[in-house]
Amino acid sequence: MELKYARCAGLDVHKDTVVACLRVESGGRVARTVKTFGTMTIDLLGLQQWLVDEQVTHVAMEATGVYWKPVWHLLEPVCSLILANPAHIKNVPGRKTDVKDAEWIGELLSHGLIEASFVPPAPIQELRALTRDRRQFHREASQHVQRIQKVLQDANIKIDSVISNVMGKSGRAFLKAIVEGESNPEQLALHADRRLKAPRKQIVEALRGVATPLHRSTLRRHLQTFDHIQAMVVEIDAEVAALLEPFRHQVELLDTIPGVDVTTAQVIIAEIGVDMSRFPTAGHLVSWAGLSPRNDESAGKKRNTRIGKGGQWLKATLVQGAWAATRKKDSHLRVLFLRLKGKRGPKKAVVAVAAEMLRSAWYMLTRDEEYKEIGDGVQDEVQKARVAKRLVGRLKKLGYNVELPAAA
Repeated sequence: MELKYARCAGLDVHKDTVVACLRVESGGRVARTVKTFGTMTIDLLGLQQWLVDEQVTHVAMEATGVYWKPVWHLLEPVCSLILANPAHIKNVPGRKTDVKDAEWIGELLSHGLIEASFVPPAPIQELRALTRDRRQFHREASQHVQRIQKVLQDANIKIDSVISNVMGKSGRAFLKAIVEGESNPEQLALHADRRLKAPRKQIVEALRGVATPLHRSTLRRHLQTFDHIQAMVVEIDAEVAALLEPFRHQVELLDTIPGVDVTTAQVIIAEIGVDMSRFPTAGHLVSWAGLSPRNDESAGKKRNTRIGKGGQWLKATLVQGAWAATRKKDSHLRVLFLRLKGKRGPKKAVVAVAAEMLRSAWYMLTRDEEYKEIGDGVQDEVQKARVAKRLVGRLKKLGYNVELPAAA
């Protein structure tokens, strides 16, 4: 087997230890040295110096939770790093049962058999951490809203029957008065915003309940936590905006995609960066994001068309944006959704829309151009070409030689 890296190392990274296997091949002979280091900074600096002293050029490690990140940051300045997907390492044939993980990683690396995972540059990594934190805070805020609604139901106060958003202007006014001890529904109803469409009598009856001191104290705690989370989200928004200043143009480009707002554009850039050369084609990017159906075919029959597990953060954001895109009239994305909805159901159809949005993002970032809407005629031609290609493939499997005339 061809040797690609003569002096390399494989790392098996754990929470408290890093097992490093140095592999040196010279004159057809292979020498291996295995050492174990701690994960404290001083220990990782020792690992760094050892690799430098041994003139190691390439190092590979598996993506194990978040434990690989400190190792990556410290070794990045001194050698070329490759982050491997554990599933890919596992699927490479030829491993013996008694070979340690670090040795096996080093062996695969020396022959160039490890496919590198995408690791964005430092500014994009920081942006990714912030946008993921922001999404987590939004989830926590939603959980506290649900708990507030549960407390209100327990007190038989039916605010959500007269207003759509409990945390809106009227809802917050009602909650503030309840926490402060007001129990008279007539007095509580006076806090309703004048734009509230529900009849006053219905509002009064919805606010007629039995709020105990425990209900009020619980509501107060949830409201304080909700407000604190919202304040942290505002801070994160400011930090994200500052980090995205060099990429303002790319954000503006992505904002032209139907269903994509500024926040969604920020998440897209945080997850995939702006340099699309890492993904050879739009299809590679869609597959990396986990929006491409898995290939599970046997004897010509497809047994499973589920999408992949990767890209959970990006996938969730794109699907949310895809639902918004399906509501825009005269949109290619809406046409795509309606065409697939009847065949595969709304959930699979909206995933297909999300994948199409990501393909558009790849082309836009590659070509530095805004989103261009596809007309109905173009979409019909594309669909016709797909059907023709599929039918020709079937005929060739049956032994027929089919040649389609060139399009005019």
